[in-house]
Amino acid sequence: METRTLGRTGRDVGVVGLGAWQLGADWGDIDVSDALAVLRSAVEGGVTFIDTADVYGDGRSERLVGQMLKEYDGLTVATKMGRRVEQVPSNYTLDNFRAWNDRSRANLGVDTIDLVQLHCPPTAVYSTDAVFDALDTLVDEGRIASYGVSVETCAEALTAIARPNVASVQIILNAFRLKPLDEVLPAAQAAGVGIIARVPLASGLLSGKYDESTVFGADDHRTYNRHGESFDRGETFSGVDFDEGVEAAKEFSALAESAGLQPAEAAIAWVSQLPGVSTVIPGARNPRQAEANAAAGSVAPLGDAFTSSVRELYDRRLRPAIHGNW
Repeated sequence: METRTLGRTGRDVGVVGLGAWQLGADWGDIDVSDALAVLRSAVEGGVTFIDTADVYGDGRSERLVGQMLKEYDGLTVATKMGRRVEQVPSNYTLDNFRAWNDRSRANLGVDTIDLVQLHCPPTAVYSTDAVFDALDTLVDEGRIASYGVSVETCAEALTAIARPNVASVQIILNAFRLKPLDEVLPAAQAAGVGIIARVPLASGLLSGKYDESTVFGADDHRTYNRHGESFDRGETFSGVDFDEGVEAAKEFSALAESAGLQPAEAAIAWVSQLPGVSTVIPGARNPRQAEANAAAGSVAPLGDAFTSSVRELYDRRLRPAIHGNW
């Protein structure tokens, strides 16, 4: 798998990583043995970057990732913090950061966390100097090696990129969410900030496996957050209406097949090949998915014609409803 430097962390990571949200909660139940099998399959497939958060399964995902750190060398782990409290800027304090960090370090079994990201905080946080001073303090104290942000909007990403010590920005980026290509990726490249692309399959839509009759479990965010009932709507199917997304996914699947690829493989590979992207973090619920996702990091360049087709599909079917929102 190709590797790239993850922005200002200075760490080299595989262009395809693993998102560990599914291993904690909100995607239906997965037992511990199956979750560990997913992690091992990903790492053995070449994944060197794993992204988790303190709220995924109330620390369960972090503890599972911590087990991998005991079994494998050479991994870079990022976690996120900030969603354990009411989402108001006044909760983003050094005391809270230390408390959350203590918990995450214990879950992961490490003294210093490679990368800690603010977990989609209120927009005002990105413009609050004291917040970033507190993060600098965590670095000075040796609790974290680097810090970044996970954002909901491109405007938040651009504000964060302008901060001198922000190492990385995590943002939704896939064939159904192209707005980051306009300004965010060029700005990140110019500043030397890493881009971690999340939700590369649009919550599974781009796998081409769903149709209008697909039903998800009651404990799956694709059921209970379809209209933003529990958190930002853009995190579920990238904010795309499900039925429209199914139809658009059929066209993407045909495009992938014309390139000799499976839809999920093409979707992950295309994002990973975009200039400015450091790593893309698809999730997986079984070892087979983890292996296939990792393999997408070795796909030959898809080229300008493929990108033009992706843009045409987005502009025609999705841009009016999606582009202005995030």
